[in-house]
Amino acid sequence: MNPPSYSTFETEFRVRPDDIDMFHHVHNSKYFDYVLAARYDQMERCYGMAMEKFLERGFGWVVRTAYVDYKRALTISDYFIVKTGIETINEKGCRVKFSITNKGTGKLCCDGWFDYTMIDIETGRSAKVPQDIIEQYLI
Repeated sequence: MNPPSYSTFETEFRVRPDDIDMFHHVHNSKYFDYVLAARYDQMERCYGMAMEKFLERGFGWVVRTAYVDYKRALTISDYFIVKTGIETINEKGCRVKFSITNKGTGKLCCDGWFDYTMIDIETGRSAKVPQDIIEQYLI
């Protein structure tokens, strides 16, 4: 049996002056911010389930593990595309794969994945991902 295949979505951003480090390129920590901002956008725009919907149900997502493979730097004023998609999802959480590509050059800047765990906002402890949420992400 083939594993499920999930959609990927894109969000475009532009490097801001405050993203730049002392080496005149985007600081490595900003790439995490870019992926999280893209996911926030895509949760509402593409999946039809904004973060606010999770919060209303008493749930949140936290990053358990993150892996980034840096290829080449973004610099000030570059436009770039963050592409993300679910790789796996189950009642324990999900893995989101991503890539960041310089729009001007078409070259890959970095790629990797984030493992997310669902938490119960009230207790701060991990929670099972409800089946209806899993199904919402099966697009």
